[in-house]
Amino acid sequence: NSEWKPTACILCSINCGLEVQTEASRITKVRGDEQAQNSQGYLCQKASQLGHYQSHAARLTQPLRRREDGSFEPVSWDDAIADIAKRLKHIRDSFGGETIAYYGGGGQGNHLGGAYASALHKALRTPYIYTALAQEKTGDFWVNGKLFGKQSCFAVEGVEEADYVLVLGANPWIAHGFARTRMVLQDLQKNPERTLVVVDPRVSETAKMANIHLAVRPGMDAFLLSAMIAIILRDGLEDKAFLQQHSYGFAELKTTFSQIDIEDYAARSGVPLAQITQVAHGFAKAKTATVRADLGIQQSLHSTLNSYLEKLLFLVTGNFNRKGGNHLAPLFVPLIGHSDEGKVLTQVTKMQGISKLFPPNILPLEILSDHPKHTRAVIVDSCNPALSSADTQAYQQAFKALDLLVVIDVALTETAQLAHYVLPAASQFEKMESTFFTFGFPTNYYHLRHAVVKPTGNVLPEPEIYRRLIVALGELPDDIPALTAVAKLDRQYPKLKLFPAALAATLKLKPEWIPYVPVLLYATLGKALPKGCESAALIWGACQFYVQRNATQVQRTGLTGKGVDLGNQLFERILTSQRAEPLSTFEYDECWRLMQTDDKKVRLAIPELLAQIVALKDEASPFSNVDYPFVLMAGERRSYNANQIFRTPDWRKKDRDGFLRIHPDDAATLNVSNGMSVVVESARGKLTAQVQLDDGVQRQMITLPHGYGMAHPDKAGGAEWQQNGPRINDLTQSDHCDPITKTPYHKFVPVKVYAAAE
Repeated sequence: NSEWKPTACILCSINCGLEVQTEASRITKVRGDEQAQNSQGYLCQKASQLGHYQSHAARLTQPLRRREDGSFEPVSWDDAIADIAKRLKHIRDSFGGETIAYYGGGGQGNHLGGAYASALHKALRTPYIYTALAQEKTGDFWVNGKLFGKQSCFAVEGVEEADYVLVLGANPWIAHGFARTRMVLQDLQKNPERTLVVVDPRVSETAKMANIHLAVRPGMDAFLLSAMIAIILRDGLEDKAFLQQHSYGFAELKTTFSQIDIEDYAARSGVPLAQITQVAHGFAKAKTATVRADLGIQQSLHSTLNSYLEKLLFLVTGNFNRKGGNHLAPLFVPLIGHSDEGKVLTQVTKMQGISKLFPPNILPLEILSDHPKHTRAVIVDSCNPALSSADTQAYQQAFKALDLLVVIDVALTETAQLAHYVLPAASQFEKMESTFFTFGFPTNYYHLRHAVVKPTGNVLPEPEIYRRLIVALGELPDDIPALTAVAKLDRQYPKLKLFPAALAATLKLKPEWIPYVPVLLYATLGKALPKGCESAALIWGACQFYVQRNATQVQRTGLTGKGVDLGNQLFERILTSQRAEPLSTFEYDECWRLMQTDDKKVRLAIPELLAQIVALKDEASPFSNVDYPFVLMAGERRSYNANQIFRTPDWRKKDRDGFLRIHPDDAATLNVSNGMSVVVESARGKLTAQVQLDDGVQRQMITLPHGYGMAHPDKAGGAEWQQNGPRINDLTQSDHCDPITKTPYHKFVPVKVYAAAE
């Protein structure tokens, strides 16, 4: 088909607009969509290879059931749903919903399925939701809750507008993370009035562009950031007027940072004190300054503390909720919730939820226990924890011990290979889908993607899978004819506003259906929408809630209605477009209304973390491990890696096998050279990798990428499966993690390295 069809990329949170050409169920060509308002034709090297996600030998095309001998057999949807529901109901009713866990909630661009999954959580009576976000970002969310009132507050950076940009633990030239990333970085580099500072142990692609590169020692970011803030406060460079107007707790902050031995902390960080002072002064004195932070500090030593310190940088200097600083973002659909401390704990490890999520590091412990309420069943959706979560060995052992493991995915992943049932989902290009990463500012956009290719085999979209499970569990009827009829009539005559009233009346009559509203919308309003758009029913509800909170901002995008009419207008704009559409336009000072403290002021002092800042001085050096003298930074982002979305190596134009970066002097000591194999061994396990010499890597430090190690069928489609590159979580341990959030220390894994035997 030579027609170019609009869609969007699914590989990072930006979700740039794309146009694709297709042939049957295959994507044959990809280009940037110049008509996309949010990305304006921008395209990265990864997105150009999306055809390899859509079509590969490990795609699932029919439901599978595990036989007693461990092999799989095809099974009908009806039989699979009936047996899964029967077994889940038995576990729920016999042992309690708290013995069931859900892992997932949609991949990067697959959020509609995750939203509908919330109804299944309610049907199973489980609060235990595990997700990749809780492996990466819950330290950040926990800090947001303390500072801004709720963990669901979401702070983003203003790189395009800032005069001074500080990049922490990120490599945006490769990983992107904000709109039109490379163009923005190039503009920043060319402008002599602006400054780019990169904090990274490695001379990354972005560090090479920087005005200043702070080559911090691996895992020592907390010392560096503490020293920077201490210098700002010592030298009176804080924004006193901002702090007086918008915050509490500055006195406690000043007392804490006055106790820091700045010279000692600088020495521990590995960065010269003069350079730290230069950046501290530059950031504080800049007209506008922003911080872009990512997993390099959020999955390293002191990860939760790091998230606190990076926020204090822009808060004490007044660069918050203003143009060119960091600011709270209005979200169309909440990505996360808020957990009251100590209210919901896991059964075995007694871990508290953060943002209504639980950390993957504890799940094997919750399963492999003789506790009467240990986890007995897990539903996994659109993710591969057996490979992507810390401690692959623990996950494989735990999943094999479950009474029931159900995997919903597009591919036969390592997790799926351990499952009792594998349910094949339509790919992200075979169904209506979207992402809720609506971070644009001042105008934020939302793209409801329409299917661009035909489904491959006997697959279903996740909302339909969840609806069938909930019906089979006896929580909803298979058909709701009266409400469906009203929905269809309302679509014909929207001015009557029949459906909202009928929905409210139905829920008043059937209050037990309230937890299942997403699926209720899908099963009724969904049938009134154009064919293939059933999953958009949830978005109608999201539009109604969004305009209740942000009517003025929605009207700024050109819509004129009020109340339900405004929600309907927004929904119609989204539904009928093939591209991203504006949701709302905010002014910077309106971001203060997104605060969740009663008085809209920041609570600067977090006692647990202030104590950690002072305690850093007594911390033993982590570089004196004789048995494991190297530090592995696991999960480096490179030109061609993308989590677990791509199964086969043929999509990679570079670094097919995931080489190991090592300093030439260390390689010489080990007597290895480019292309040779080495063994990397931790206290947990070992793997083999190929060497690439890189003098941009510090001594006694090595790096390996994420998104490798997947098994895939050979090209001939035979029974032999091959592993593509290193499985880095063979080296990681569940208990090597942050004490508050259990976020794994992927960026600081002690290892030893030696030449592989011939």
